[in-house]
Amino acid sequence: MSERPALGFIGIGLMGRPMVLRLLDAGYRVTVWNRSRDRLAPVLARGAIAADSPAGAARAAGIVMLCVTDQHAVREVLFGPDGVAAGGTPGTIVVDFSSIAPAAAREHAGRLERECAMGLVDAPVSGGVPGAEQGTLAVMAGGRPEHVERVRPVIAHLSRRFTRMGEAGAGQVAKLCNQVLVGALLPVLAEAIRLAEAGGIDATRLPEALRGGFADSIPLQLFGPRMAARSWQPALGAADTMRKDLDNALALARETGVSLPMLQAAMQRYQALAASGRGAEEPSALIGLLDEPRR
Repeated sequence: MSERPALGFIGIGLMGRPMVLRLLDAGYRVTVWNRSRDRLAPVLARGAIAADSPAGAARAAGIVMLCVTDQHAVREVLFGPDGVAAGGTPGTIVVDFSSIAPAAAREHAGRLERECAMGLVDAPVSGGVPGAEQGTLAVMAGGRPEHVERVRPVIAHLSRRFTRMGEAGAGQVAKLCNQVLVGALLPVLAEAIRLAEAGGIDATRLPEALRGGFADSIPLQLFGPRMAARSWQPALGAADTMRKDLDNALALARETGVSLPMLQAAMQRYQALAASGRGAEEPSALIGLLDEPRR
């Protein structure tokens, strides 16, 4: 059995924390960095090693993983002062779990290869915090086949499914398709819950009643009860994060000449939520837009 590679992990947030904990439990040596150092405490307590910069995390690892907010954060972590590019060595593989624009992923992969002889696998995930905790994420990958196969044994500890979709950026395209489906569904789910309430039935039982039918889905089972109870603490991510992904999907649609009218309608709901000052709450807060009295 070959020796397990040393890992770096940058971005210890809602998703990054449980992913790092699973890698530690699997016996990997993981060096971590996060912009807010206090976020490191839970993983340091379990044996992770703190780096002083992204470059430091890269120097300690053959595979460096990222899970940060957006493409601007990815670019800064990779190419900023003391970034991964400064600390990595030829042959280092970067796995970017962040959800960013496909063009940005292709740009990052090309630059790492040209300037550093490093590889990049764009590997956005679906499954949310529960999937990260349980190791059941769906991971959509873009990158060179040999790079994807090199990281596959590591990703196996985090995912139920790890699918190479094509060259650099392909994983991000697949993730945008995922977000089109989920992002457009959540406002409709809020409407169904609100209609159940208005019709005089117990909306908290709607997910149970629909389980196994054509309307069933993971979002229904996960977000439906939270919407019905108007309770979503702890949060399962921010609506603004979904809005960012949907904005990237609409940008790709414009670039490719595709019309997405349903997504455009859903986007208006996320924009309205942000305008109401609730964009930092999870998407379950969309039901609040339906609770407001009609003018």
